[in-house]
Parts: sequence; structure tokens; C-alpha cells
Amino acid sequence: MEESSFLNPTAALAAAHMHEGMQVADLGCGSGFFARAAARLVGEGGTVWAVDVHRDMLPRLKNLAAGEGLHNVEVMHGDIEQPKGSNLPEAHFDFCILSNVLFSTEGKQAVVLEVKRLLKRGGRALVVDWSGSFGGLGPHEGHVVTAAVAKKLFEEAGLVHVEDISAGAYHWGFVVRKKGE
Repeated sequence: MEESSFLNPTAALAAAHMHEGMQVADLGCGSGFFARAAARLVGEGGTVWAVDVHRDMLPRLKNLAAGEGLHNVEVMHGDIEQPKGSNLPEAHFDFCILSNVLFSTEGKQAVVLEVKRLLKRGGRALVVDWSGSFGGLGPHEGHVVTAAVAKKLFEEAGLVHVEDISAGAYHWGFVVRKKGE
């Protein structure tokens, strides 16, 4: 498969080893770019919970998913910068997605702790964000979070770096795992 120079959610999720039957939380899902790709990969045996703080995005995402025949996408209003703010159950998920979220959050540590809370033992998370501002294509230069800074946040929370993944020309990506505590 030819890699897109821009972010390709299906390729990123496949590189992170997402597979059929997984229970997935897409935190800060926005328009559902990753949630819909994840729903295709996990199939009818899996479920993708798409969480966003912007309520108006959620019905649109649900309708887009249904229009694409993806009936395994559930939407939930939540603020992942608050403790238990996703409104999802603890230690329930095989996989979490955090794509293009860190640059836009004030409470980065709270977001990381929410990812950790949601993952089952051995569960993994794909973390993707902008690698630069790119003359205004990406976030304001002062909001860019480097991969090194993000990795440190996850490691300080007790999650283990598994691997880096290719996320296109404008993004970095990596996978972390919750330790088997």
C-alpha cells in the first residue's frame, strides 16, 4: 500500500497492530477520522467508543459511521482533561487512540492518565500528533508537542513505549502499552 504524505488513519492503526474484535476508545475523536477507520479494522466483533468534548460533533460522527455501514461506533460526550472525564469504564479497552489531541490540551498529564485508566492490562494506545506548524497548516508553533515530550509524559505515567510508527510527513506517532500490573 502506498503511504500518503498526509496522515492516513487506516495505515497508522494497522501499523499499531489494531485488529478484529478489539474494544477501542478514540479520545478527542473530532469528526471521527480515526474512529471510522478503527471501526473497519475491529469489525462487527469490536466496538469503537468515540469521545469528544464538543457535543455537536458526535451526532455527525454517528451519522457518518452509519452511512458507511459502521454500526460498531458509539459516541460519548466527555472531557478527557478531567479525572474520569471520558465517562467510559476503567480498564475496559484493548486499545486507545489519541490523535491530534495533545497540541490542543492544557491538561496533558490528565489526558495521559485518562488513557492509562481506560486501558486493560497489556492494552495499547496509539499516540499521534503534529510534528510542526508547517506555516499554519498545523497548530500554532507554540502549541506543537514533540514526540520526545509526549513519550516522557506517557513514561512518567507508567506506560511503556512499544514502537514508533510512520504517521505521514506532518505527524509523528508511537505506541505505548499499559504494564501488566
